Amino acid sequence: MDAVRVALLREVLAGTEWPAAARRFAGALRASVVPQRGGLLLVGTEAYEPWHLAAHLVDEAAWSGLPELVPTLVRHRARPGDPAHLAVGLGRLEAAGRGATLLVVAPERPEAGLLQRVHDARRAGATVLSLDGGDAEVRGLAHETLTVAEGVAGAVDFDTVQHLVSAAAGENRLPAPRGRRLRDRLALLADHLTSPPPPRW
Repeated sequence: MDAVRVALLREVLAGTEWPAAARRFAGALRASVVPQRGGLLLVGTEAYEPWHLAAHLVDEAAWSGLPELVPTLVRHRARPGDPAHLAVGLGRLEAAGRGATLLVVAPERPEAGLLQRVHDARRAGATVLSLDGGDAEVRGLAHETLTVAEGVAGAVDFDTVQHLVSAAAGENRLPAPRGRRLRDRLALLADHLTSPPPPRW
């Protein structure tokens, strides 16, 4: 989703909790990812793999100059013949420890095996965040949560919140020291716009 659509989405949701909640959660995500120390692992449930969130985070990482936001998508049914960025299986969670950040995307309660792996990663020192549908056990495992309870008053859908979070994760990251001339700022922006595109999912 491009910046114009995100801005329109935020305008539609102005007066609700969602823009601020997404920024808070994205700030916690950004702060928890330590470059070169384990990176960002992104995992969904067996029924819901967060493809679109992974792709949007790749885009935001390229735009904002924060390569640490590029996630490793951990998949339930990864196969050896898959492209490298799609071939990481659940075994990767067993190596997650101190310095790693694990973002669990679970609109519904995950299966017991995933919950156990997340629990083990947290015990090993990983930072766990959850974008969830309100399951108490998922929330109990996470250091930071954002719950999307669809079907209640004021709720938005799960995909919309993912757009808000990914956009907020990379925003306001262009360096603009005080006193920098407008021409220099425009040149910096042009550099970002003409950078090679990120890999597509």
